[in-house]
Amino acid sequence: MKYLLLLFSFISWSQQTAKVNFTECYAKVAPDYKLRKVEGKVVYHFKVLQPTDTIRIDAKDMRFYEVKINNKPVNFKSNKKELLLFEGFKKGNNSVIFSYTAFPKQTMYFTGQGETAQIWTQGQGKYTSHWMPSFDDVNEKVVFNLQVISPKNFVAIANGVLQKSMPVDQHFKSWLYQMQKPMSSYLLALVIGDFRNKVIASKSGLPLQFFIQPKDTAKFDATYRHSKRIFDYLEKEIGFKYPWQVYKQIPVEDFLYAGMENTSCTIFAQDYVVDDIGFNDRNYVNVNAHELAHQWFGDVVTAKSGKHHWLQEGFATYYALLAERAVFGDDYFYHQLYRTSLQLRNAAKTDTIPVLNEKASSLSFYQKGAWALHTIREAIGPKLFQKAVKSYLKKYQFKNVETDDFLAEIKKAAPNFDTEKFKKNWLEDYHFQTEEANALLKKNSFIQQLFETQQLRKKALTENKQRYTELLQSDVFYPIKTEILYQLKDVPFAEKAELLSLALQTNDVKVRQAVAEFTGEIPVSFQSSYETLLDDASYDTREIAFMTLWKTFPENQAKYLEKAQHWIGGNDKSLRIMYLTFALLSAHNQNNESLYSELVAYTAPTFESSVRQNAITNALSINPKDSAVLRNLVNATVHHKWQFSKFGRDKIRQLLKKEGYADLFQSILPSLSESEVIQLQKLLSEKA
Repeated sequence: MKYLLLLFSFISWSQQTAKVNFTECYAKVAPDYKLRKVEGKVVYHFKVLQPTDTIRIDAKDMRFYEVKINNKPVNFKSNKKELLLFEGFKKGNNSVIFSYTAFPKQTMYFTGQGETAQIWTQGQGKYTSHWMPSFDDVNEKVVFNLQVISPKNFVAIANGVLQKSMPVDQHFKSWLYQMQKPMSSYLLALVIGDFRNKVIASKSGLPLQFFIQPKDTAKFDATYRHSKRIFDYLEKEIGFKYPWQVYKQIPVEDFLYAGMENTSCTIFAQDYVVDDIGFNDRNYVNVNAHELAHQWFGDVVTAKSGKHHWLQEGFATYYALLAERAVFGDDYFYHQLYRTSLQLRNAAKTDTIPVLNEKASSLSFYQKGAWALHTIREAIGPKLFQKAVKSYLKKYQFKNVETDDFLAEIKKAAPNFDTEKFKKNWLEDYHFQTEEANALLKKNSFIQQLFETQQLRKKALTENKQRYTELLQSDVFYPIKTEILYQLKDVPFAEKAELLSLALQTNDVKVRQAVAEFTGEIPVSFQSSYETLLDDASYDTREIAFMTLWKTFPENQAKYLEKAQHWIGGNDKSLRIMYLTFALLSAHNQNNESLYSELVAYTAPTFESSVRQNAITNALSINPKDSAVLRNLVNATVHHKWQFSKFGRDKIRQLLKKEGYADLFQSILPSLSESEVIQLQKLLSEKA
């Protein structure tokens, strides 16, 4: 998932875990969508190992009642951070039961409206203790069993196996989920919403359950393409049987990151719900494999602290890449490694924090961590690497680890491998080992050919034309062909026309997209050829081509509008919003009111932030002082996604620099919610 630095209170928690061991939890939770709250009843079983004055359970801004230890009412304390237990427990086995109420400010999110309403959680980096009394320390692992109460017309999904679901009354339904093995609290999850699902069996017979919203059932196959193949590959490649009883995947709207590896229950962003065309622009394959790999690396074996976070993200990134290699081939695999090597080499110019540091960048934890693993696997061979990883997982399953624990297993499997040198060069040195990386990359003939093609930049077109022609007509992997088109970017059209035609004839989506992107001027002689890009199986290509043609051939704008009038695009509705905007700006349009109303509708909270941001920007470019759009812009500032919230604040600051906008925003204050008023007044006071 997208990395967010985890700040743990290691000292205080290490003291508690040494004295008290929480083993099992039975919880009943009932989220309330309208009131944005959750009520629950929790039973924890725990063992007191050593005498202690106080037992702590993390709980942010919660109210507790009916607290009992070993079935007897006890006094307790509750501050804004913890439930404090100080009487009634004894050395050995104990239980505590309590009820609670919480109004989560984060970690549990309430999105959508009506039939599209959803409730979902995100624990990593946010703390599950905002909605469920639990443990912010990753080293405290518990077997969680969750009963969720949902509206009867919705589905509730949580970690583990669904034991039963049944009506509570005429309005609500109960869903009981059970786990068998312990996990850290940040991996606890639930989703409530309107979903359909399909179950298939893995090669090993494990149930794989795929969820999707009813409106997206036509996108099911494209969204979950290769999922079974990925699962079967990873289980075999890792060599350690998938450690949970079931695997579920659920897309939710306005998710904070690409995906999150909750134990047995991955949640991912609605952005990855795609049709066949959208699959070519942005598909779920990599995120799918990454979050699945975490079920072993992170969920079964968990890093003790942020310093060793690469043991989770580096492993998940690398095994996802190996899974993609099985799906898309060696050339794809090496090209991805090559791209990240460039990123890492450039980042090292300014980023001096190494992988083994809790403040390391996400690029370091993910991509450099993956590269580090690749160097080991290449050095000792796939079989010994698998042997070491399997031993590592078996030895530390359901426990917490440090980097040296993993390296010890590598040393055991491959005694001649210098783990100390590896650790120094790849984990403790912020520099990227470019020479070593390039040597590994050159083991692939495609990469060698890519490097050779890049060297053609130093020569004139007359010297390269024959080679360009040969490559464009060959079956070489597409990045070599897009490299050629990049090199032709500033060449006069007449000199490259023949090569552009060859590029279009490849019928490769990525190569044709490069034609759309890098052609530059489009003479009339090339117009009809370029217009074929409007029919490509890529929403991105269509958008680039439409905007280029619109600008280049204004006399044909009506034709282009007619072509685009039924386009929608991906989940962000980019093509529909583009069409509405250009139609409203066009002299050829006769239906302004209806089109503008539709554009404004997309700015409202009923849509995801990716739709709203684009629509707000475009609507304000057409009608800069539309009060409905301005209200929806203010609403963006209180959105749970920080990127969208930041967009809202920055856009308002930009508008407030213009004459009349301060008064406009003042005039809409009475129509705003309390939280919106607070945010807008802050921005207005900045200007004052």
